[in-house]
Amino acid sequence: MSKLVRFGVSLEKELLKHFDVDIREKKYPNRSEAIRDLIRESLVKEEWVKGGEVAGAITLVYNHHRRELVNKLTDIQHDYHQLIISVQHIHLDEDNCLEIVVVKGKVNAVRKLADRLRATKGVKHTALTMSTTGKGVK
Repeated sequence: MSKLVRFGVSLEKELLKHFDVDIREKKYPNRSEAIRDLIRESLVKEEWVKGGEVAGAITLVYNHHRRELVNKLTDIQHDYHQLIISVQHIHLDEDNCLEIVVVKGKVNAVRKLADRLRATKGVKHTALTMSTTGKGVK
């Protein structure tokens, strides 16, 4: 079991006022929980900067009628099979598809995969969301 440590923080009154409004809007039960999340977020971002292992999702929107596009996307995914945990394919309408590629691997490799998918002609939108594998964050 981890031990709790109490410490004091000095802030400008206005900054604390804005922080309190923000944590109320986000439904945090108290300042401590909000500060814990801010620290975790900072640690996760540091993992990204240092090129550590991340988990995440690459989200693509594309028109599946576009000639050879589905095959190109599949070929790229096969080139990066070691990073891909799962792929979910959703039909948004009769033309457009949403694909969620769940990934786990080194930051640079995940970014390269996302960039290759994004640069594929016919892809309308791509978003990369990176998180932590949870190993280095308490």
